[in-house]
Amino acid sequence: MKRKILMLAIAGALTVASLTGCSSFKAEDVVATVGDKEITAEVANFYARYVQAQYETYYSAYLGEDMWNSEASEGKSYEESVKTSVLENLEDMILLEKHMDEYEVTLSDEEKKMIEDAAKEFGEANALEDKEKVSGSDKAVKRVMTLMVIQQKMQDAIQAGADTEVSDEEAAQKGMQYVSFLYSNTDEDGKTVDMTDEEKEETKKKAEKFAKGAKDAKDFEAYAKEQELEAKKATFDSETTSPSEDLIKAADKLKEGEVTGVIETDAGCYVAKVTTMLDREATDARKDTIVSERKQELYTDTCKKWREDGDISVHDDVWEKISFKDVKVTMKEEVSDPYANEVQTDDVAEAKEEAEGGGDTEEK
Repeated sequence: MKRKILMLAIAGALTVASLTGCSSFKAEDVVATVGDKEITAEVANFYARYVQAQYETYYSAYLGEDMWNSEASEGKSYEESVKTSVLENLEDMILLEKHMDEYEVTLSDEEKKMIEDAAKEFGEANALEDKEKVSGSDKAVKRVMTLMVIQQKMQDAIQAGADTEVSDEEAAQKGMQYVSFLYSNTDEDGKTVDMTDEEKEETKKKAEKFAKGAKDAKDFEAYAKEQELEAKKATFDSETTSPSEDLIKAADKLKEGEVTGVIETDAGCYVAKVTTMLDREATDARKDTIVSERKQELYTDTCKKWREDGDISVHDDVWEKISFKDVKVTMKEEVSDPYANEVQTDDVAEAKEEAEGGGDTEEK
């Protein structure tokens, strides 16, 4: 299903607009070589424009219209950062293609037909002038689609070798209930306003009073409700940081049923009760996360090793001619899950988190 969505995304029509005079390069110019394999300028340009279209379509509202000039990291613009990821991805795709036999990976007739059909659809959906600006020739489109399908199949094959056994001890997640006494209020405009020193002192006294009563209360949540306070639930281990690292550190030392004292932080005070030493649901979810991390690490390490032995050479004079500042590219048609087939650079991941309204949560 993921590969099908991926094909549909590339097959969709693009909106392409020249912003400046486009830099000229020949389709057969070589951007990079990986061993005896070449990455041509038309393949690199089409793949780069595909990634650019995702950014322009889904992330420009969060990164700004001038996002390509904005700073992604110290001394590095978003264009430089994304282009680095694009080229490294293409290089990895070639390396994965070279190692297909080792994992007995091949493209099925159905997959080859899917690529043919999607390339044809792309050709019919986009004007010739637009296709020329993004190097969207039938040959380039098929090549990029083929490499992307190979990448996904090889990733699946490599990750199949990861250890999927995770013990309860390794993944154990404890459970707690806690009440927070924050040193801030919300004003009439919905803005967060820090308390005065006097107000903070009163809040701390309130927390101390609650902590004293909570130690003897049979039901922490019910006691909090009696005090017109809200007891929230959270699962955690020693590496959890929310809602407060100091609170987690204190709670992690307790046994089931024990209550912390007042844990004061810059943001306010917390009081918590450990309700279980192993939350079954959260522990099982953590196991899944650990397995996913192992799979990703195995895939990343495998590609890294191949890169070290891959004899990779980049022709900067050709690659620099491809710029996101000379052509604006967006997708006319949205797929049901625009993130399902995105290139997972750190910048894209951050943009995705912002787009989905990600942020700190009470539970890890």
